[in-house]
Amino acid sequence: MLLPAVFYIGALVGVPLVLAFVYAVGDVKVGSEGYHFVGLKNFTSVFENPAFRKALRNSFVFTIASQVLSLVGANILALVLKDAFPGRRFFRFLILLPWVAPVSIGSLGWKWILDSIYSVIGWTLVRLHLVKPYEAPMWLGEPTLAMISVILVHTWHVMPFATVILLAGWTAIPKDIPEAAAVDGAGYFRTLFEIQLPMLVPIMNVAVLFGTIFTFTDMTVIYILTRGGPYDSTHVLPSYAFFTGILGNDLAEGAAVSVFLVPLLAVVAYLMLRSAHRAEGA
Repeated sequence: MLLPAVFYIGALVGVPLVLAFVYAVGDVKVGSEGYHFVGLKNFTSVFENPAFRKALRNSFVFTIASQVLSLVGANILALVLKDAFPGRRFFRFLILLPWVAPVSIGSLGWKWILDSIYSVIGWTLVRLHLVKPYEAPMWLGEPTLAMISVILVHTWHVMPFATVILLAGWTAIPKDIPEAAAVDGAGYFRTLFEIQLPMLVPIMNVAVLFGTIFTFTDMTVIYILTRGGPYDSTHVLPSYAFFTGILGNDLAEGAAVSVFLVPLLAVVAYLMLRSAHRAEGA
């Protein structure tokens, strides 16, 4: 009964993964007819490229920053939404929209919001006399601001998913635990940080694990907003692999960059699952 699922996963994931490893040690170009084994030449060429090292650094910055923001924001939203209040279902629906809606549509909307000429944020800052006319920040045109922008937009997209996971965790905490802590004299914040949040560590690990994998392998927001610019300042490994392998016609080096993601994600998954197992055992 499991054979159809195994075949489907093997065809959808296994075949492309094997091809990536095969291409990474060959000299495959777009349109090339032959294949020649070149060993680790492509990996050496990739490591020596400053753009790859910048993309690798950006991948960690992009992932860590967005996951920290997402985890903090998701916990706040989950705390707000776990108790009943008028309109709770409607607000839950609104919060889920960024995750349910296609990320490309949301990113296009943010691209207009952050546009250097038509930015509503820049217009508001000018109207409030916080910046001078024609001196509004170029959100997607300056390296630091561009990186901050893609991190915030990606956080906006993935936070609802983390909120749903954490909301289930917050709802599962028995109500008698904070009540007993209150009877013993513990205040709200002490109960929150010393009792409830430690109980949520396994759930938060699951949210961070999935969020990290989604973020490390996602390039949609960066592709739509900045295309890796300005000056390759917002490239991450997936976008750099795409631009190198597909748009740059060098499938071998693009595959080498993609293969580099496999051990990184394997280590992250192992550490997260190990941490969750220890938390459950404790």
